Amino acid sequence: MDTERVELNVFFEEPFWVGVFERISKGRLSVCKVTFGAEPKDYDIWDFILKHYDKLKFSPSIEAEVRKTADNPKRRQRDAKKQLSALGMGTKSQQVLQMQHELAKAQRKQIRKERQEDEKKRRFDLRQQKRKAKHRGR
Repeated sequence: MDTERVELNVFFEEPFWVGVFERISKGRLSVCKVTFGAEPKDYDIWDFILKHYDKLKFSPSIEAEVRKTADNPKRRQRDAKKQLSALGMGTKSQQVLQMQHELAKAQRKQIRKERQEDEKKRRFDLRQQKRKAKHRGR
């Protein structure tokens, strides 16, 4: 049976409040970072999840180990307290976010290069047309 787990860690990263969605599906981890701005209330976060979760752009997934959690209520309470006290995001999440950032950067660079080449070709064609027009005496 495949399980899917989604976690949201909200923390203050100068000067904004940031949320990091960690999605583990079929043993693979993917991450999405969301900037909230002002400190979000619980109902703001819930509203955001309901309205915008399907539009989030998660990073490419990487292999991650899936930990089994006990159904013991005291253990769950301790784990929740530990997660609340922990600041920031885990190192795996940071790596995935960095990888996502690098991929987006490479895509922007490729698009910019293609635009520049198109513009260069357009200018060259325009010069050639002018040269032909001058040669014909126009």
